[in-house]
Amino acid sequence: MSADLHTPADYIRHHLTHLQVCRNDEGWVWNQCDGNFMSLNVDSMFFSVGLLIFLCWLFRRVAVNATKERPDRVQAMVELVFDVVDSRVRGTFHGKSNLIAPLALTIVSWVFLMNLLDLIPVDFVPYPTEKLGLAKYLRIVPTADVNVTFGMSLSVFALVIFYSIKMKGAGGFLAELTMNPLNPKTLGLPLLAWPLVIAFNFLLESVALLAKPLSLALRLFGNMYAGELMFILIALLGVWQLPLHFPWAVFHILVITLQAYIFMMLTIVYLSQAHEHH
Repeated sequence: MSADLHTPADYIRHHLTHLQVCRNDEGWVWNQCDGNFMSLNVDSMFFSVGLLIFLCWLFRRVAVNATKERPDRVQAMVELVFDVVDSRVRGTFHGKSNLIAPLALTIVSWVFLMNLLDLIPVDFVPYPTEKLGLAKYLRIVPTADVNVTFGMSLSVFALVIFYSIKMKGAGGFLAELTMNPLNPKTLGLPLLAWPLVIAFNFLLESVALLAKPLSLALRLFGNMYAGELMFILIALLGVWQLPLHFPWAVFHILVITLQAYIFMMLTIVYLSQAHEHH
């Protein structure tokens, strides 16, 4: 624990504070953004975008240097991930799209790499950056930031809406929201009852539709935030943290992988539903 952080509460609060920048009456300021909605978590943006750039570079390197005779370990690993994603897309997605497989591959790899940063000891990066005067606060796990997970889930949600309208038409999409699960025409209801049934269907389907990005974002954020908090609590033990850190890290590897896989699978399922006609 740093000497400047006198209590465990100070230590926890310090490690759960983002490096933020925002604009107020004095102009652009750092780490003075409490209550300011238009603030930017610079650390989350830096590590998430940086990992995405690294991922693009890695995939391009493997594609350029790929060989059938003697593939290296990196190529073998990428091919393994590609085969797993390809099999899941073929088994789950029932439409035709050139976007789904690359999107699923990008999501599972990107989320996994962002989650993987949670295994780095909590003081390993923030402590030297603070001592060098680079950043007073620093959180290195982007998926433990609800803004990042909601940004990703809302991007998936936008694709769901886009493909729903593209494949079914605006009228078909609206009919899906208003004529399901209770179709007043099929049920033979009188015309006077139609507005009530349509309103009920719209409310029910809207809740189900909005629950998709909400569940995507909160599931990933909740698991990664809890994991990060556990590592911080373990770090409070000082040198005695090592016997607990490694067993928890081994267990957390399963959580990291599972959450990346779940995010990918739900994305495929939601986009498959957007391509289906009901």
